[in-house]
Amino acid sequence: MKLRFAPSPTGSLHVGNARLAVANYLFARRHNAPLLLRMDDTDASRGRKEHEDSIRRDLKWLGIEWDEEARQSERTTRYAEVVEKLKASGRLYPCFESELELRIKREQRLRAGKPPLYDRGMLNMTDEQRARAEANGKVPYWRFRLSDGSKHWNDLVMGESSVKLTAVSDPVLVRTDGSILYTLASIIDDLDMGVTHIVRGEDHMTNTGVQLDIAEALGAAPDRFTFAHLPLLLGEGGEKLSKRKGAMALSTLRHDGLEPLPLMEYLARLGTSQDLVLEPREALVAGYDFAHVSRSPARFDMNQLLALNRRALHAMTFEQARPLLPEGSTPAFWEAVRGNIDLGTEIPHWWEVAHGTIAPIPQPGEADFLRQAAELLPPEPWNDQSWKAWTTALSEATGRKGKALFLPLRLALTGEDAGPELAKLLPLIGRPRAESRLQEAAALSE
Repeated sequence: MKLRFAPSPTGSLHVGNARLAVANYLFARRHNAPLLLRMDDTDASRGRKEHEDSIRRDLKWLGIEWDEEARQSERTTRYAEVVEKLKASGRLYPCFESELELRIKREQRLRAGKPPLYDRGMLNMTDEQRARAEANGKVPYWRFRLSDGSKHWNDLVMGESSVKLTAVSDPVLVRTDGSILYTLASIIDDLDMGVTHIVRGEDHMTNTGVQLDIAEALGAAPDRFTFAHLPLLLGEGGEKLSKRKGAMALSTLRHDGLEPLPLMEYLARLGTSQDLVLEPREALVAGYDFAHVSRSPARFDMNQLLALNRRALHAMTFEQARPLLPEGSTPAFWEAVRGNIDLGTEIPHWWEVAHGTIAPIPQPGEADFLRQAAELLPPEPWNDQSWKAWTTALSEATGRKGKALFLPLRLALTGEDAGPELAKLLPLIGRPRAESRLQEAAALSE
């Protein structure tokens, strides 16, 4: 068994592609099979080296490792060999129609009530006609003549599946400049590189039928591959996620402070009835099974992902969280703030609240109360009982209770109306900083 993840380096890795990467990785690791990372970079006009680097960086951040790596741009000689073989067998045939001519043909077929399939008109071209076209400066592109009938396979997700080849246009496999398209390059690579299981999106179902036909034309057995087509991944509004339509890039999620393991679990569980339980990676590997995946489209819900990320952060020990924490952080700081962290990017703010400066907030009518609060601050050293002792004394002196007592203090000390328990945060702020903030807030509240 061997699997591959084959992204096209024409953009950032987004959650739709990442879901397929996770599926390939978990399935391969569960079955102790190698995983190939292949850059399908035949589209030279849109492929970028920086996109390749970004894809590798995002996969490593997510925790996905691969055993082999390849790129299609280094295999052009091999593709040319196969192209000549298919030409010699008559399965690749030259075409000379322009885009305008093809559009007219499609429109004529639609007006006649026929499906807009390619009519194979170029199959009837004589050698003399071809020579005349080439003499007039026309350069052919090449189509693959599909077999009659259908291609069938037992899909690990979709069950018994088939593609009726007579309902598909003969695909263009070679451009006029001699470069080949994904449809051919991909199946050549899968055959040459020993790939056995192809896990990809439902939108490739027709490609699968076509590529099975190409594989058999190259001598492969009909059962050479096992397929698993994951249903489409939709956005929260039901729209198809696409890297060309603002789908969420992994680099964006990483920079926003999401953790990789909750994201991996979320992508692995999408489209299943399995609960999100925050499992370690080893458990995700051991339990991954395509039998759990529904055949219906899955919907990416950011709120669910954020909730899982929040649980992951709240469950982290200080040592686990240390890479996320500012230099100088202590277990007491992490214990104080972790219950209020949804994203790792929020941590520096609370570090600033505890140890730096905040923007004071005017509180009209509260100046006298805040000055009294400053005067009643207990002497240091402080501990987690200092908050209770201070607020009890302040309540007795002012008669205030509940929100009227606690909210002005929170606003003055943290600049926020909600956040970590002040019983744990106050000792980190310390008496000099707390007194200064209370006096400054009082002055602003005159």
